[in-house]
Amino acid sequence: MIDWQALQSAVHILAESYTAWLLIFPGIALGMIGGAIPGVSSALILAIVLPATLWMSLLSALIFMTAIYTGAAFGVAIPAILMGVPGSPAAVATSFDGYPMTQRGEHNLALGLALAASTIGHMGAYLILFLGIGVISHAVLRLGPVEMLLLMLWGLTLIAVLRGRYMSRSLLSGLIGVLIATIGLSPRDVMRGTFDVPELLDGVPVVSAMIGLFAASELFNLAGNSYLVQRSDLRNVNVREIARGMVDALRYPVVILRGLIIGATIGGLPGVGAAVCNLVSYAETRRGDKHPETFGKGNPKGVIAAEAGNASSEAGSMATLLALGIPGGASSAVMLAALSLHDVTGGPQFLDSSKDIVYAIILNNFVQGAVMLVLGLGLIGLMANVIRIPVRVLIPVILVLATFGSYSFSGNIVGPITMVVFGFIGWFMQRHDYSVPACVVGLILGGKVEANLLQTYQISGGGQISYFLGRPIALVLLALLLFSLFSRPIMQWWRRQRTTNVLTKA
Repeated sequence: MIDWQALQSAVHILAESYTAWLLIFPGIALGMIGGAIPGVSSALILAIVLPATLWMSLLSALIFMTAIYTGAAFGVAIPAILMGVPGSPAAVATSFDGYPMTQRGEHNLALGLALAASTIGHMGAYLILFLGIGVISHAVLRLGPVEMLLLMLWGLTLIAVLRGRYMSRSLLSGLIGVLIATIGLSPRDVMRGTFDVPELLDGVPVVSAMIGLFAASELFNLAGNSYLVQRSDLRNVNVREIARGMVDALRYPVVILRGLIIGATIGGLPGVGAAVCNLVSYAETRRGDKHPETFGKGNPKGVIAAEAGNASSEAGSMATLLALGIPGGASSAVMLAALSLHDVTGGPQFLDSSKDIVYAIILNNFVQGAVMLVLGLGLIGLMANVIRIPVRVLIPVILVLATFGSYSFSGNIVGPITMVVFGFIGWFMQRHDYSVPACVVGLILGGKVEANLLQTYQISGGGQISYFLGRPIALVLLALLLFSLFSRPIMQWWRRQRTTNVLTKA
């Protein structure tokens, strides 16, 4: 499984390259600070620094970019916990329990839990990558469009049972998100739902819509408050409490292990990304807990599971990039561009000829995890002071940052307009108990669902049943999908029947 000769060569390369070690600190700090700004994703930061990698060696460039990726993976959790505004879709589930903890004055504890879960998830997933990169590359190749389609639909149905009292409304929210994602040109170049607005030909800007649904709508709800945390005695930033949260995270090894396995596995699927890992890890932890009703109300396990799934997805994405030359998400797509700038093509040939470079990147990421733990503890103490800012000051500042973030992605006024429109939509959905996260996930996955559905239809010869029966992985995913849809109604029916029988006997 492990090529010991290549591993020895990797250690020798790292021992001689001091530049590779020096780039860890600015990379993680840049990623963490950038990720903490809503709308500024790791992909955007990586794209900005991409030209600078031309003056670096291949190893230094990849280490610098993975350090940014590592820092941003945790950075996006900071606004999700402190303000209920995910820094990117990869932290959507983190806000479910992180923000309620902040409202109770447990923001220090929540940040510590998130930092520890991110660090352990990151290092654990890279350990899995270290031990089985060859096996991972072969496993990913066995997944076709039908498996990808069912996996994404499963993710959508999982969200339906996460938030809100009404599962039907959550499913409808996800469907609305998918339908909004179909606006623009279809995979077959058919124009849909644009209302003759040329700016919508490329579809609705997902990041701008997400910022509106989460940030703007939450700001409407905050307008009547004085501070994010109402009690003045709870608005303190205590590094010791953050450290205690890091220690408390170790009390839930099963939650962390489940999250890092989910993240490392699903993160390796091309085009899926960290957002799905974050949500699936949260959903599975909630499903397996003895008290699922406590999730969404400030359960520490929710923060740990979400962050472990998010952070570990990086290793899975890197496995797909290095072993197959296929980016797992937007951030790894930028890394693929960095490889091409150095006249390198990722894939089996690169893995075979440059295995020492691959091992060097993996070993360096173990150190990155330790650096993030120390650097994060220092930076959190500064960034957590946002809860001490009055809401009357915070609202305009966040709106300005959100507007700039929306504009940076779209490059025109469509981004800010989209943010405002979806802000009102998110506010309406919250008032009537429709699931905002389900709508966001539908937006994120809608285009991929449609593309994989079309490919599945074409490959299966028009939806022939025999095609599906010959794919056991697809059948397993279909069973999981059906279980997610019907397990909750069946359990509710069974409980009603049990209660009725007890009353009848009495």
